[in-house]
Amino acid sequence: MGALTDDVQFTERIDFPSQAENIHLVEKLIDEVCARSNVHESHYGNILIALTEAVNNAIHHGNRQDPERRVVVGYEVKDDAIIFMVGDEGPGFDHDHLPDPTDPENIEKPHGRGVFLMRALADKVEFTDNGATVVMSFGLAPVKE
Repeated sequence: MGALTDDVQFTERIDFPSQAENIHLVEKLIDEVCARSNVHESHYGNILIALTEAVNNAIHHGNRQDPERRVVVGYEVKDDAIIFMVGDEGPGFDHDHLPDPTDPENIEKPHGRGVFLMRALADKVEFTDNGATVVMSFGLAPVKE
């Protein structure tokens, strides 16, 4: 496991069937966590987008929208960061060799930006379980303008 996943003790975890309509459960969790942790508004959008991308990937690509398979989302506030984990029951994927969504041949494709967005929006991103679990860290300090 990587540095983000070492000794993580999740404050709260939710799990739900792999159905797109369950994204609202994650949005609600994000709202509650950000309010409780006084997450600065400059980070809220990044967290919301990165987490919903990860959950979308877990539902659609990892678990293939099979409602018998579950998605788990957990978080922990640790020092000056909030760490989120999203896992699915799928086989995983090769997260190190994905097509570049900014490449001209991929720019108009409707898919393929989720991992790119997660890496751009989170401070740290790690994949475990052959890519079936993603852990993302977001700093809690306000962005200096």
